Amino acid sequence: YGFINTCLKSLVVEKYGEEMWEKLRLQAGVQDSFLTFEVYKDEITMQLVDKACKILGVPADMVLREFGEYFFEFCKRSGYDHMLRTLGGNLYEFIENLDALHSYLSLSYQEMNAPSFRVEKNEDGSMHLHYYSDRRGLCHIVPGIIGAAALDFFNTEISMEIVNQTEEEERTGKKEHIVFLVTQNPVFLYKERNKFSSSPQYLADSEKQIENQLNTEDPEKAKNTIRERGSSVFPAKKSHWKTIRGMITLGKGKLLKGFDPVYPKSLWIDTKAFCNGLPFHIVFDKELRVKQAGVSIQKIVPGLQTMGTCLDHYFSIVHPEVPFTISSIQKFINSQFVFQTRREMMPESWKQRPMLELRGQMIWMESLQCMLYLCSPLLRTLHELEERQMHIADIAPHDVTRDLILLNQQRLAEMELSNQLERKKEELRILSKHLEEEKKKTEALLYAMLPQHVANQLKEGKRVEAGEFKECTILFSDVVTFTNICAQCEPIQIVLMLNSMYLQFDRLTTVHDVYKVETIGDAYMVVGGVPVPVPSHAERVANFALGMIIAAKGVQNPVSGNPIQIRVGIHTGPVLAGVVGEKMPRYCLFGDTVNIASRMESHGVPSKIHLSSSAYRCLKYKNFEITERGEIEVKGKGKMHTYFLLRNKTATENEIMGRP
Repeated sequence: YGFINTCLKSLVVEKYGEEMWEKLRLQAGVQDSFLTFEVYKDEITMQLVDKACKILGVPADMVLREFGEYFFEFCKRSGYDHMLRTLGGNLYEFIENLDALHSYLSLSYQEMNAPSFRVEKNEDGSMHLHYYSDRRGLCHIVPGIIGAAALDFFNTEISMEIVNQTEEEERTGKKEHIVFLVTQNPVFLYKERNKFSSSPQYLADSEKQIENQLNTEDPEKAKNTIRERGSSVFPAKKSHWKTIRGMITLGKGKLLKGFDPVYPKSLWIDTKAFCNGLPFHIVFDKELRVKQAGVSIQKIVPGLQTMGTCLDHYFSIVHPEVPFTISSIQKFINSQFVFQTRREMMPESWKQRPMLELRGQMIWMESLQCMLYLCSPLLRTLHELEERQMHIADIAPHDVTRDLILLNQQRLAEMELSNQLERKKEELRILSKHLEEEKKKTEALLYAMLPQHVANQLKEGKRVEAGEFKECTILFSDVVTFTNICAQCEPIQIVLMLNSMYLQFDRLTTVHDVYKVETIGDAYMVVGGVPVPVPSHAERVANFALGMIIAAKGVQNPVSGNPIQIRVGIHTGPVLAGVVGEKMPRYCLFGDTVNIASRMESHGVPSKIHLSSSAYRCLKYKNFEITERGEIEVKGKGKMHTYFLLRNKTATENEIMGRP
């Protein structure tokens, strides 16, 4: 189920981060999220575990053990804490009832294929845990889960080692059967108060004092003694409660430790009352011959009215998957047994119905050498009850199966609603992710047209005030004989030529961190030091200009087939910058600096970078090779002393072009 994969994802994200999960899932080729009640292929989980081992460089047994420990915590966080705590009063009882828990959970997770557990006590206090599973190679999860449960619930550290690993022959089908040796070591949470506090004599004297106080009907003194000495007399957590719980007061302050049941000399119930009161029960002997059956079970399986008939003719064992023999049943006697009626043995009119399943416990009656199967119909919903043409009245009033069917009907409806909500949540998550991607695309487009801080202000509905920049460097460029080229070419050829050139120029703006102001026809305008003032604005624009000259050599003139030629002009000075217009707003520069930079370009020479005297002063001591052009007449400005930028003395062509 998706619950398992969600737990695995949660472990990776919590311990190694989102990036590690993304890397892991991409390598495993699985989706990002899983629905709790959705069934997924085992291969997905196996693939995730396998890739996690390779990426983290950790053996599979360590990964699985860590997953087991985390899975226990994940189950507690997911609302199963109380259910797990009440399984048993000690580790043996806890493990013994795991199959019963899985049986209950299968009401909700109907396609669950859970492992099975069988536990045996040894004389030295250790246990042998038998683990059966359809899935190979996952046995190392078990020490993780059991170890975490033992420490949390029973304050016990355990060691688990595999003592046997075989193909399971007792069970039908090929199952993995692992036998673990479980050794327990209690953990003491309280430190000794003094060197005598944990001695056997001290503990014995303290317990005797409490017992005497309770026997003399002085419970207050006993409580005070427990409170004062609790941390030393009973060093293990909750151990004093175990002592009190083991004391049962009878009569006037008499104490009895332990409990011995009293049985009547003869059974005060007749056969008819027994079969009516327990309508779902079967008694059978070692040869599986039916000796007795409840009335409701006879009604559903009429063949059982013939006493002495073989039980395995009418039923097959669904869980645990063992051969239908008395020895196999005795071996798993602490497990819940699920029987299913055999279709071929049912009356002809009933063969179209779904087969009935019974769930219950086995009790071996040594004196009679017979087995008692106390059971109830395994029904999850009212629909299943109707399909088998049964009624609530067929189930004994004392049998909680009645309540279970009604409660589970409501539970399944809630699960379906929860599933729908989970699906909607997943759909919203995917939509949100797509929306975020589209938002990034929109923002990228917006930031390509306007400076980021300006765009953010406009998005927030704020007015962008014009800003004055005391010094920046502006560049203009254009294509030589562009008018002639346009006259001799198709429009699409012009578009392709300019696009090829501008794509390279745009990349260079990123390389040298300059701001592209606009393009008008073949004119390309760039500024350094605006909108973010930087002291190196002139060097950045100069390097960008050198890159433009190199890039232009790779763009073909559609008329002649030769590389195109461009003119570049650069000027440094103050400007005013601001956003103009509301529809298709542009970040524009104003001031005489813009005019002079444009004049430097228009009065330039093909394939040369034309500098004004102010741009020259900024670059003079910055490792650039510059040659003097002299005085020229500039339209609208009169005579100006100008220069040509030839190269960067320290940077290579690859560095200028931003190549690796």
